[in-house]
Amino acid sequence: MLLKKQTVWLLTMLSLVIVLSVYYITSPTQQVTDMAYEEQEGKEQAKDGENKETMTNGDVEVVTDAAGNEVFEALRMELLDQREELREELTAKVGDPQISAEEKSAAYEQMENLRELAMTESVLESLIKTIGYEDALVTANGDNIRITVKSSKEHSKADANEIIRLVMSEVGQMKQVAVEFQPVN
Repeated sequence: MLLKKQTVWLLTMLSLVIVLSVYYITSPTQQVTDMAYEEQEGKEQAKDGENKETMTNGDVEVVTDAAGNEVFEALRMELLDQREELREELTAKVGDPQISAEEKSAAYEQMENLRELAMTESVLESLIKTIGYEDALVTANGDNIRITVKSSKEHSKADANEIIRLVMSEVGQMKQVAVEFQPVN
């Protein structure tokens, strides 16, 4: 019986190796070169500092503005840290044997609300980016949603209304939405 198990295991591993080999061989090599180019470009940008400029037909074109991205990322990380601390407190509360079942249930509901809130923010950020904006930072708490949009084009009240309608269609009419535009330097 032991020999049969070893044989099945060996054949399973060999078939897995063959499938992965076929996938590797038939996968487009363009992905590998694109990823290598992006990695090399990222290293060059890191060496150059905040801005990297390239010449295009006599014009100077700003390729990246890391300072603006750093602000959005710092705010995201701060919000993530705050929520992670709250989640840890709630997890400790749920695991505490001296807490009543009602309090544990309430803590668990708060944990689920935090997870849903983070998911909603992520979806809204993605939706806003798909309608043509460079970046968006969505912070939601309770009934309020605050959206900061990074845009290189001129903004108007119509643009803000478009974002508000998009958010309302996604989360419902009961939320207050504030939109702020941040120009790209």
